[in-house]
Amino acid sequence: MSPRTFLIRCVALPVALASASLAAQSKPPANSPALAQEFPVTIRQNIVAGRTPVGTKVEANLTLATLVNGTVFPVGATFVGEVVESAAKSTTAPSRLAIRMDSVHWKKQSAVVKVYLTPWYYPVTVSAEDLSNDPPPGIGGPVGRGGRRSVPSSQPFPTDSPPGPTSNVSDHRVVMKDVDSVHLDDGTLAITSPRLNIKLDKVTTYVLATANLMPAK
Repeated sequence: MSPRTFLIRCVALPVALASASLAAQSKPPANSPALAQEFPVTIRQNIVAGRTPVGTKVEANLTLATLVNGTVFPVGATFVGEVVESAAKSTTAPSRLAIRMDSVHWKKQSAVVKVYLTPWYYPVTVSAEDLSNDPPPGIGGPVGRGGRRSVPSSQPFPTDSPPGPTSNVSDHRVVMKDVDSVHLDDGTLAITSPRLNIKLDKVTTYVLATANLMPAK
């Protein structure tokens, strides 16, 4: 072997090892969690923690077409599941509610899913021109894109009043006031509130997800 050949091999080996190490570092760990898939939906019935019993069947309609593993779940697709935890607030424990959706259906198609109710929802916005100089209680905040204001809820949960004719749903999700999420022993995602019993209505756009969600960017 010539001195030049030996030198080339000595230089090439560390470079190859460094490249392999860099490639391994660029790949996510095998056990790294996948990004949570989320679905904005309206629920077809009112639900109250502690009043709606465990086992109650729940249906919800998708409000935004969502791509899942190459398949588009269209607007209006129906999620079907049940209440798996329902507890009213007590003097020693918070209100707790868990809803798990097991399937989604549209036209002649269906898919198996496993998604849970999260503490996120999409608030209603009101056109700025509809607001007077002295806006009614509960309406305020800076004017956002499109000259619309978000309507923060004065209660911990969205109101069950239907949106007005000039209202629209925000394109940014927010967390329900005084509501958090926890994982139960079996891995189920539940939402809790230490202040009031959790109440869901038929007009608010809630968020289902495969896991806990991070704040929207």
